[in-house]
Amino acid sequence: MLPQLGAVLAAYLLGAIPFGYLMARLVKGVDIRRFGSGATGGTNVLRVLGWGPAMATAVLDLLKGTGATLLGAYVENRFGAFPGLPGPGWTASLCGLAAVAGHSWPVYLGFKGGKSVATGAGSMLGLFPAYLLIGLPIFLATVALTRFVSLGSILATGLVSLIVLIRQPWLSYKVWALGVAFIVVYRHNANIKRLLAGTESRFGQRVETK
Repeated sequence: MLPQLGAVLAAYLLGAIPFGYLMARLVKGVDIRRFGSGATGGTNVLRVLGWGPAMATAVLDLLKGTGATLLGAYVENRFGAFPGLPGPGWTASLCGLAAVAGHSWPVYLGFKGGKSVATGAGSMLGLFPAYLLIGLPIFLATVALTRFVSLGSILATGLVSLIVLIRQPWLSYKVWALGVAFIVVYRHNANIKRLLAGTESRFGQRVETK
């Protein structure tokens, strides 16, 4: 069990790397947590720094989710299934979840991070790449129609998680789907309240850092 647990820990530490925070420090010398939503993900980086840093942050956040999941798959293939848990896929699924949790609650920043949409999508890319062809259009269409990134994130995550629950037979993948959906929705709790109140920020709005 030691290699599998080590992989999950490594996945958390990888997911906890705060690329948005580092990008804001590098590009503008500011603490991204003090502006906009206070999150360290690509959407808040877009509000504060613009398109270039935001795209770089989103790609890096996605890659750490994919990398963590592939690490889990490699460890499971090399050392066997996660002891004590039924069926295959547990190491990859738990590594993906650990990376998502690391992004939202990074040890490096006092457990205050992002909302895990890109990292969750990266984990999905590592487990079920074809499902991105379902989730991504839902996200893009929702944002295009409403200009609410939060709403697009919640709907796309919920839909893909539901598909995994219905179509995937192994418990490990169902736990992954439920875990990612829970974290993403929980981290968007304040956004949901603002959506209901009609005060949610729309896509493209910028935030002054002076």
